[in-house]
Amino acid sequence: MFDSGNYSNHTLAALPCPADPAENPITSTPKRPLVRPSIFTLRTTLTAIALATATLAAHAADAVRIDPQRLSQDVKTLSSDDFEGRGPNTAGETKTVNYLIQQFQAAGLQPGGDVVDGKRGWTQDVPLGRFEIQGPVTVSVTAGGTTKAFTQGNEVAIRAAMTGEKSVDFKNAPLVFVGYGVTAPERKWDDFKGQDLKGKLAVLLINDPDFETGKGDFGGKAMTYYGRWTYKFEELARRGALGTLIVHETAPASYGWATVKNSNTNVQYDIVRKNPLEAHAPVEAWIQRDVAVDLFKHAGLDFEKLKKQAQTRAFKPVELKGVTMSAHYDVDAKVITSKNVLAMRPGSAQPDQVVIYSGHWDHLGVGLPDAKGDKIYNGAVDNATGIAALLELARAYAAAPAPKRSVVFLAVTAEEKGLLGSEYYANNPVYPLAKTAGVINMDALSPYGPARDFTISGSAKLDLLDRLVAKAKQNGVRYSPDPKPEAGHFFRSDHFPFAKRGVPAISFGSGEDWEQGGVAAGRAAEEKYVSVAYHQPADEWSASWPFTGMARDLGILYAVGRDLADSNAWPNWSRDSEFRAAREASAAERK
Repeated sequence: MFDSGNYSNHTLAALPCPADPAENPITSTPKRPLVRPSIFTLRTTLTAIALATATLAAHAADAVRIDPQRLSQDVKTLSSDDFEGRGPNTAGETKTVNYLIQQFQAAGLQPGGDVVDGKRGWTQDVPLGRFEIQGPVTVSVTAGGTTKAFTQGNEVAIRAAMTGEKSVDFKNAPLVFVGYGVTAPERKWDDFKGQDLKGKLAVLLINDPDFETGKGDFGGKAMTYYGRWTYKFEELARRGALGTLIVHETAPASYGWATVKNSNTNVQYDIVRKNPLEAHAPVEAWIQRDVAVDLFKHAGLDFEKLKKQAQTRAFKPVELKGVTMSAHYDVDAKVITSKNVLAMRPGSAQPDQVVIYSGHWDHLGVGLPDAKGDKIYNGAVDNATGIAALLELARAYAAAPAPKRSVVFLAVTAEEKGLLGSEYYANNPVYPLAKTAGVINMDALSPYGPARDFTISGSAKLDLLDRLVAKAKQNGVRYSPDPKPEAGHFFRSDHFPFAKRGVPAISFGSGEDWEQGGVAAGRAAEEKYVSVAYHQPADEWSASWPFTGMARDLGILYAVGRDLADSNAWPNWSRDSEFRAAREASAAERK
């Protein structure tokens, strides 16, 4: 079923061959007797030679060679047990960072990281807050005069507080239903209507108001950032709430309660913030749907009826009268330092303008053993493939003529902890975001044979995607929109911290319409990976992976980035995008 052919280096496009030798001013034989050239003729000839040389250099840039065997070797190395699952702040991080630096150096790239003592290094320090609940979580709800104890991970999944406080303790906090918890002025939408939430817990719904109906002011099924749980936690922190209780429902969340439980009851990380309460309320938690419905009943409210009201602009917050929550738990908070790794191919004409390729080097490290006793979460597909892609693209740029703009290769940390390495970079950019022409992110690429299509995470509209679609079409590959835009994949990869600051950014995804086996084969492989290997110790390198599809796709990504790096263009978002205003706010810096 899989394409297991053993291919040599993949070539995206062949160099153009003139039909007639006379068409090439460098190699043509003169068709008339040689005479002593005039100064004018000499200048003209030299100009023609210079132009032809530049043209050939441009064509050579498109004819990049990507080596599937080298991709396989990098993935094999990075996902080996020796790298211990590449967890941040572990020995696995040290090995990973050293390997990346060695490979970038061997390729001939220059350091692209922080300047220390007047010299640019290979890394950017990323201070991270590490937060872990210590001891038991005591939580209870009082409704109708009766108090019931909840169990962490069963009725609720409470995250370790990321405010820096050593404990969370509150009694009889009121609960207020705030619909979807959205404030979207551009859509004339406000779920809060001036509701005071200080000292109160906000109960709200996951996803957008359009999710169930598929139509409305939020673009239908496709999730906007307003539907993402991260936005909801941030918005309630901005409003000074004691905390947030997100009602879990599998369809709008796009995953079951087990995922919520496993992701929210373990160690949490965040970037180090000067004012953490601006981004995090003391309580950030999820609650099971059936549990929430029961609480609404005790307050004399109909959950489904209020959900329907929340799908309209007319919705107003509703207090769950007679229902309160109390809780106590201790939190261990400390600061660690992880590292982003950066390499650069300096630009020849506008070195202060950059194009960025990115991918996250981290995975889950060492954790709970699986049924076979394996405790190392190797992360071969997620995301040794993306880092192997980054290294191979770096080698291609190093071997080609210098682009006009600088090209940066950014390997970020702590994606698995919440896009923290990319968030830190975007908040503390080594290269100004206003002069970053675009970001191409690579995460969990397919190691199999070529597909007839490709996709991106989410359904955003932007010029950078148009460029990618056009280049792929030239190579016989079509664009397939994200098959599950309601899952919010756009907000779940490392391009997003750039996007929300206005930088045109996409996260490339491998296609599922395989040349050998079609959509059925591609979809079956994806479903098997998600069920058997995704975020599990079984995500390990296989000698049977050909990497030929990934090599073909990287040729396309090289060509898109190279064209942008050799241009003066500044791609933008579509006019109705929530990110366009942020980009246009920095327009003066690009003049």
